[in-house]
Amino acid sequence: MAGTVPMHTPKQKTGTASSAATNESSVVKWVLIAAAGLVMLWLIALPLIVVLTEALKRGWDVYWAALSDPDAASALRLTLLVAAITVPLNTIFGVVAAWAVTKFRFRGKGFLITLIDLPFAVSPVIGGLIFVLVFGSSGWFGSWLSDNDIKIVFALPGIVLATLFVTFPFVARELIPLMEDQGTQEEEAAITLGAKGWQIFFRVTLPNIKWGLLYGIILCNARAMGEFGAVSVVSGRIRGETNTLPLHVEILYNEYQFSASFAVASLLLLLALVTMIIKSWLLRKNAH
Repeated sequence: MAGTVPMHTPKQKTGTASSAATNESSVVKWVLIAAAGLVMLWLIALPLIVVLTEALKRGWDVYWAALSDPDAASALRLTLLVAAITVPLNTIFGVVAAWAVTKFRFRGKGFLITLIDLPFAVSPVIGGLIFVLVFGSSGWFGSWLSDNDIKIVFALPGIVLATLFVTFPFVARELIPLMEDQGTQEEEAAITLGAKGWQIFFRVTLPNIKWGLLYGIILCNARAMGEFGAVSVVSGRIRGETNTLPLHVEILYNEYQFSASFAVASLLLLLALVTMIIKSWLLRKNAH
């Protein structure tokens, strides 16, 4: 129509500005890609190649002998057992903590979040030392535990406690931002329809957080199987009894059994690769 003034919407301007801000020359793009690739190659790919090369350096017979050694088999069983205990416990804690932090208002919420983040700030070795000072023979409860023939430190319970300490933030920290972003509208709607607490959790909350929950479980499991610092303090490093796979690798390396140490390390590498494959699959499923 005559007299109509052309309009330029802010959305069009914003889109043009955004496109101009994110468009870089091909030189800059490929330099950044190459830099990222070199860092990945140097820090991740090259060490993995070295582990596999050294593990197979003396042939398959030596490789399989190292993996079938009774001490290695015991370390593998202990590693899987500790993960099987700590991951479900941390999953329960993570869900409960995330539910409390995101769905309720209460005093001390900030303090609870700080406690959840504490293992990220404290060295794992310090975490293990705490349990030695509390449950060791000279610790707070040492004499009582000794009188009742209860072993915490240098036994399975101490390893589990140390692993719980270093891994319990992972599930909670995956769920808290996700549940905060989702808000409480769906739960409130379910309440108005007569749903109760557990019904709301299993039919509303859990389906919304399932991918984040699985992602947190995978990260927790990976850390539980690979933990070294805290476990090394509380385990006593007793071969065939309290050695996990990372500790067994260190012992073999210190004894100059390099091929055997790299062979056992390759087993940890295999567990890590399986974990990463599952993680990537979950990310793709979540994207769809």
